[in-house]
Amino acid sequence: MKQLLTLGLGALLLLTGCNNDDDDNSVPSVPSLNVPLTPVATSTVLWTGVAVTRENRVFANFPRMDTDTIPYSVAEVSGAQATPFPDATWNTWARGVPPQNRFVCVQSVYVDANNFLWVLDPASPQMRGVVPGGAKLLKFDVASRQLVQRVDFDETVVYPTSYLNDVRIDTQNNVAYITDSNQGAIIVVNLATGRSRRLLGNHPSTKSENLILTVEGRVWRNRSGELPSIDSDGIALSPNRDYLYYHALTGRGLYRIATQYLRDEALPASQLSQRVEFLGNTNPPDGMIFDPAGNLYLTDVENNAVTRITAAGQLQLVAQDAQLKWPDSFAVGPDNALYVTTSQLHIPRAQRTEPFRIFKLAVPQ
Repeated sequence: MKQLLTLGLGALLLLTGCNNDDDDNSVPSVPSLNVPLTPVATSTVLWTGVAVTRENRVFANFPRMDTDTIPYSVAEVSGAQATPFPDATWNTWARGVPPQNRFVCVQSVYVDANNFLWVLDPASPQMRGVVPGGAKLLKFDVASRQLVQRVDFDETVVYPTSYLNDVRIDTQNNVAYITDSNQGAIIVVNLATGRSRRLLGNHPSTKSENLILTVEGRVWRNRSGELPSIDSDGIALSPNRDYLYYHALTGRGLYRIATQYLRDEALPASQLSQRVEFLGNTNPPDGMIFDPAGNLYLTDVENNAVTRITAAGQLQLVAQDAQLKWPDSFAVGPDNALYVTTSQLHIPRAQRTEPFRIFKLAVPQ
């Protein structure tokens, strides 16, 4: 991973010029792989995250982002079919219903190296505030559909105005890493003890740069017409688990920190902040992920594209297609193929005419 830092910085800086101010909406001066998009699933319900098991079972999550009324929060998907997971009860919640054993507003799903499905529930419908007692991280056995571990977050770790966004699991060190995209921080969970800590909450690396996003000619605004400001969002754990990479959505800076410092519960906050490394500027990504070969993938929401930085530090355009309407989150399948969701967040709900999609990309290693 040191190569990515030393060789990739120049490549990353090229990305700052790759926005859709260009008439052809292209990503200039970058080698293109032109990887075709293979449709996997479609939905009429907004989804964000995707996860793929060893058996090629595909799961998606559906946050209550536009409305409180949705048919399910987590489902196994194929084509236009969606089967609620683990059952209907978990997927049935309404205001006033106790949130502990229900999905309130799931933002991310992730399959770990041991083939368990993790569900991240920030419990903040429409980002209007965390439902008390609802913020949680849940681990499910996909075969038995049983809950095998849960982590509940109190208000010292997840603030009432937080929005937990994405999660990565280190099964070797038994640690979870989570971004807070509304209050800018990295949440680190010791899965052996269940202890959660809120880190880098005062560090600029986890904060929005108040970048205005323009996608397909639209300036991205929320339902109230305001310009969103989204903090630490995309997150990626290096294959050797030595580094955590993260990025604000409304920002250009890509950062990383050695995980040994995040796991050190005795390290003072002042020393932890000194361990943060700035790698360079990129186009704003929503999702990030590493493949086993050490390639770092980033969605490029402004350019309907997926890019990557190879392990040797080369910047490549993986795919660019009008169908990639706000490419959101990634998963890597058992054959190392890349999966990506589209969430169309730049298009007001009433104006969306296309289904949400999941694509598979057979990217050469």
